[in-house]
Amino acid sequence: MGQSRISTHLAQLKQAGLVEDRRSGKNILYRLDPEVHPQLVDLLEESSLEIPETEQDAAALALILRNRLDKTRAYFDELAGRFGRQYVPGRSWKALAESLLMLLPPMVIADLGAGEGTFTQLLARRAKQVVAVDASPKMVEFASDLARKNGLTNVEFRLGDLESPPIAESSCDLVFLSQSLHHALHPAKAVAAAFRILKPGGRVIILDLKRHAFEEARELYADIWLGFAEVELDGFLRSAGFEGIQVFSVHREKDHPHFETLLAVGEKAFSVGDC
Repeated sequence: MGQSRISTHLAQLKQAGLVEDRRSGKNILYRLDPEVHPQLVDLLEESSLEIPETEQDAAALALILRNRLDKTRAYFDELAGRFGRQYVPGRSWKALAESLLMLLPPMVIADLGAGEGTFTQLLARRAKQVVAVDASPKMVEFASDLARKNGLTNVEFRLGDLESPPIAESSCDLVFLSQSLHHALHPAKAVAAAFRILKPGGRVIILDLKRHAFEEARELYADIWLGFAEVELDGFLRSAGFEGIQVFSVHREKDHPHFETLLAVGEKAFSVGDC
């Protein structure tokens, strides 16, 4: 629903004495009035079970509350807003990324939707092996040639689909989906495929656009999906079987259409038979 329609409904609920509100900066927060009769509360809870969106709303609420309590993330969000605003000699995102990669142990990494392989080659500098998958034959050919020219012997580019990558089950320590999930016909299946190829204890990292309304992206960038809501990524990961899920915004572009990037992380837990 549109914001104006929701505001109208909330105003009517407030007038009827069912909800109360309070202002928080530019936002107005509503909640059920604690003085409402207990029988009415029970009736509302029972009727909510008949509404199909209730489960998704509950998941979205849990996500919002978890993010609100994450003070460390809020601190780094503020820091990220300042990073790069002023010139400092020698400081760059690439230098920072390469430094952090050096902290990773040697792993088998899958880069799904690798494109021309720029990110793949960065991962290869530390990884034991990187298997990169892309659906474009020309991209795979170009990236393979570039890796050979740069002397990267631990990288293999394979032609394949995000939803059924040509990688053996339980063979990877880490799976990356970097700005590729919105190109998948069935994003949930792509996330489920990532789960299948991960070893127990392995992790998936998703970087993708937050849901937006820039329709031109379909023609300009061949995007199938106009990004995803945080709760959608959370749902994909949860349905696939991931645990320890975290989803939050890491960057918002200052220029129109102000694309925002979400980071989602999940872990494939060990089962009893894996120990």
